[in-house]
Amino acid sequence: MDRNSRVILGFLVLGAMGAVPYLAGALYVPPPPPPAAPLIETPHQTVDRVPIPEGSTMDQVLASAGLDATTRVEILNAFNSAYDVRKVRAGRDLLVTRWDKTGEIAGVEYVVDADHQVQLFRDNGISSAELVEIPGTVKLVPVCATLKDSLAATMDRAGESFTLAMMMADVLAFDIDFYRDPQPGDDFCLLVEKKFYENGQAPTYRRIVAARYNNAGHISDAYWFADATGDGKGSYFGGNGESLKAAFLRSPLEFDARVSSHFSGSRLHPVLHEVRAHYGTDYAAPTGTPVRAVADGKVVGAGMSGGSGNMVTIRHADGYQTQYLHLSKILVREGQSIEQGAHLGLVGATGLATGPHLDIRISRNGSYMNWEKMRAPRTVTLAGGMKDQFLAERDQMLGQMKTALQNAPKAFAGFPNIAAIN
Repeated sequence: MDRNSRVILGFLVLGAMGAVPYLAGALYVPPPPPPAAPLIETPHQTVDRVPIPEGSTMDQVLASAGLDATTRVEILNAFNSAYDVRKVRAGRDLLVTRWDKTGEIAGVEYVVDADHQVQLFRDNGISSAELVEIPGTVKLVPVCATLKDSLAATMDRAGESFTLAMMMADVLAFDIDFYRDPQPGDDFCLLVEKKFYENGQAPTYRRIVAARYNNAGHISDAYWFADATGDGKGSYFGGNGESLKAAFLRSPLEFDARVSSHFSGSRLHPVLHEVRAHYGTDYAAPTGTPVRAVADGKVVGAGMSGGSGNMVTIRHADGYQTQYLHLSKILVREGQSIEQGAHLGLVGATGLATGPHLDIRISRNGSYMNWEKMRAPRTVTLAGGMKDQFLAERDQMLGQMKTALQNAPKAFAGFPNIAAIN
């Protein structure tokens, strides 16, 4: 093959492969692109908020949203597989999602609590539902403040809810009587697990991991220690490794009561007007205030008892017995076992009483004791390597409190003394 033939053949091959942008000096023009495919319109959805009225059933709520009977039955069966429809609570809403063009149901949502919701999806007339956790992030947040008036108002100034005050009172219930002990000038600092939600709902509290309360110079502190029992449940301990749980709570009530009468061998009875021994401690509180058992035990008496009014008697370990007098309502029955902190009745003025109050009495082996002066022993004290581990964790928590106060002291409602955290 001569030279001219080889050149012509080479051009033909390369041209067929589309690799030559220029041919014989002319500009190569690519073919036009194929016509674009028609756009597919994305279906849209609308969301309706359907209220759940008092006394209505789930079926009635779905009917009020315009669902036919067949669809309601199908959705109810799927919903019930994830969450009992009988537990759906009035005052909340169902979120019902529909396809715009057809009006068909695409999904249903119901918020069970702050952390969980039922999500129901519907496709081609078939529903599937599951109980899912509402997404969010748990952060360890410091909350520190100084009391100027009530604990509730102080928490509000610190940007927190009264729920956190109740949690703190529960953690320190064995050391502080939150009815009588708090006073203006007290200060406290907490480290609390707080969950912040992606959907923008109000944050909620998980657990207080550290608490320090300065009550007129007396420091009460508590630190959560997960390895205390070896079962992963954990418990609260004071700064030196002693269990915060004592055999008895410091108070049978929770908040806002004063001691109106003390233990005495001779007291002028307010109704009978004669001098008698008063073997109890009286807490003045509004009628209906819940009364809690100060220790684990067994109810050995629950009923009307003359001048004592409605009375509950609980037998505890080691010969101890407590009595709760003048109740407006009894919430337990004789023979029932009761746990420390459980509600046993409501404050009242039954029997010989000039006004609503609780008279609590404690005895051991038949001899009455002064409730206000009694201090029950702790149930557990850490020792050895367990205590060393606890102290290391305690120091870490205290360091976090101190750092928070140093970095943002204005956020803590005037907490006065960073150096006091030690």
